[in-house]
Amino acid sequence: MLIPRQTVPALAVPTLSHGTFNLATDAAEQFSLVVFYRGLHCPICHKYLLELGRLLPEFTKRGVKVISLSSDTEERAQAMADKLNAPDLRVGHSLPLEVARAWGLYISASRGTTSIGIEEPALFSEPGVFIVRPDATLYYGAVQTMPFARPHFDELIAALDFAVAKSYPARGEYSGALPQ
Repeated sequence: MLIPRQTVPALAVPTLSHGTFNLATDAAEQFSLVVFYRGLHCPICHKYLLELGRLLPEFTKRGVKVISLSSDTEERAQAMADKLNAPDLRVGHSLPLEVARAWGLYISASRGTTSIGIEEPALFSEPGVFIVRPDATLYYGAVQTMPFARPHFDELIAALDFAVAKSYPARGEYSGALPQ
């Protein structure tokens, strides 16, 4: 489990048109928003990333760098990017499943062809959304076991505005003993 205020695992992946993304060397002014999605086969991911692409200028205006990424191959990631038509959205691909697991993501096995007629990969990670400080410590994290009920990007923007204005600390950092 990732702990707020602690360093997140290393993350470096190729992107389609923005070079290699490396969280350690591509720190944002305020935060990095790391959005793990299931892959091309997921229609909910498509809808979710459309919203992210639409709100990308709002994140950028706030000093937040955004990356969306999956374990999809470059070809599948390109097909997703083509459907999204959001050229400024960084789309990472070829995420090793060991790295996904290090980030606390759940891994699913293929169930065949999805409702939109696209074959699921043999193994893929389920969604996760993380906000990381420039010093590579976790500020916020949300992990799903299913494609449903993900954090809303407009709510994250409002939360980031509040966090910056009030110097609100990351919460959930306590990892010591609990009372019996």
